[in-house]
Amino acid sequence: MTSKNNQLTSKQAWKALAANQKNGIPHLRDLFTKDPKRGEKMTLEAAGLFLDYSKNRITDETFRLLLNLATESGLKDHIDAMFNGEKINITENRSVLHVALRAPKNASIIVDGVNVVPQVHEVLEKMTDFADRLRSGSWKGYSGKRIRNIINIGIGGSDLGPVMAYEALKYYCDRSLTFRFVSNIDGTDFAEAVIDLNSEETLFIVSSKTFTTIETMTNALTARDWLLKAFKGDDKAIAKHFVAVSTNAALVEKFGIDTANMFGFWDWVGGRYSMDSAIGLATMLAIGPRNFRAMLDGFHQMDEHFRTAPFESNLPVIMGLLGIWNTNFYGAETVAVLPYEQYLKRFPAYLQQLTMESNGKHVTLDGVEVDYQTSPIYWGEPGTNGQHSFYQLIHQGTRLIPCDFIAFAEPLNNIGRHHDILMANVFAQAEALAFGKTPEQVRSEGVPEWLAPHKVFEGNRPSNTIMAQKLTPEVLGKLVALYEHIVFTQGAIWNIGSFDQWGVELGKVLAQRIIPELESKTEPEPRHDTSTNNLIRRYRKQRRSE
Repeated sequence: MTSKNNQLTSKQAWKALAANQKNGIPHLRDLFTKDPKRGEKMTLEAAGLFLDYSKNRITDETFRLLLNLATESGLKDHIDAMFNGEKINITENRSVLHVALRAPKNASIIVDGVNVVPQVHEVLEKMTDFADRLRSGSWKGYSGKRIRNIINIGIGGSDLGPVMAYEALKYYCDRSLTFRFVSNIDGTDFAEAVIDLNSEETLFIVSSKTFTTIETMTNALTARDWLLKAFKGDDKAIAKHFVAVSTNAALVEKFGIDTANMFGFWDWVGGRYSMDSAIGLATMLAIGPRNFRAMLDGFHQMDEHFRTAPFESNLPVIMGLLGIWNTNFYGAETVAVLPYEQYLKRFPAYLQQLTMESNGKHVTLDGVEVDYQTSPIYWGEPGTNGQHSFYQLIHQGTRLIPCDFIAFAEPLNNIGRHHDILMANVFAQAEALAFGKTPEQVRSEGVPEWLAPHKVFEGNRPSNTIMAQKLTPEVLGKLVALYEHIVFTQGAIWNIGSFDQWGVELGKVLAQRIIPELESKTEPEPRHDTSTNNLIRRYRKQRRSE
């Protein structure tokens, strides 16, 4: 799809939204009083997810204007371009087809004249075969012992997706297997991952598209050394204890991994969109192929909803537009994602990469500096833990922090009163944020005048509540795809490149220059700024004094 200069702030819908906000949106208390059915009207159920967006600072007119902005920005054309395999990642001249990873076998998605769906299913079948062999015990380590420990070595999307999915779906995992995830170049990460494991029962999954990522390959080489120490340096052991998720067969083979156990993916899959590709091998090993395919089906259901639903009843579009409203018209700098489900404890961390690496951009697709904010900062923790820490800031602080509450009607572990209490807190927190507590209400409770200001809750703090029946593999797929398409919606309207990540490159390049200066046996002459030079010298001095 050819990029055209967007001039977003010059669009009629943008100007109308600015006027709508400037004219003043009534407090949520007043909006609900004026429209007694607001809490039922501003809801949507689609693809098995229920969204209540009534507690946002919008009127019916605001909603209409947001939909106009989506239309005026050509969002439908952008959606069609992605699903048609057009090279919408223009800085790398690539298609963006994570949706192909969960397309059914009979689908057709063309890239450079080739239907990529059969390739996807070929890899999926290969993953399934491997998972069945390992989970059944027919795949054994070099000494003939069964593999009981799986360590995924990756970084970025090659780590955050698998570890999030493993934690989210732990209820469905084979508990006879131990899973660990190593990503940090800090040696502690690897040391702690293997400290209590038997190398004869351990399999490493090395996930790196190029097989050159410095953090991943440093950890992989350390893992190889750790393994070979147990097998007295016998290189033949490597093929029984390592598999690769990569496209670089030459380097995989050079490492000692049998390329028959190399699982590929494609350049039209970005790392942060890859958890449902071969990058998800650890997930499949943990939950089994059937549950993995159920997760893919959940992804696909949300994909189809996003592709086909009118904007006014399109979950990702509505949430994406509300995010733009809060970010660009109310100056919200962050979004708190608050899952009231302990299994989703890593979901906010996963979303940090998905959202901020995608839309943390300062120029349009044309390379023109934007004159509006792009991605907000995503963060969060599971409820109710957060209520006893950072919720104070959300309720009574000076910053506007929109919240996404995620909750489930049915618990996976039904213990006593726990779930009713948990859900009561979801509803109470969203209610408190929206409606607050007025000075009059505080005084009516007999609170002394001097204390009253401290107990006032301004309210009018926006939130969404997302509900599903229970957390299943299918529902996890829907949730991840929901946020993927929120990112897409916002990136399309902001007219930025959501699918490259040049911002991670500079630090990598500079680190490669500094590493030899730290490792040199002779005193180097660092050629950086005075601060960096001084830090290098100080580090070398302290390192020598160990």
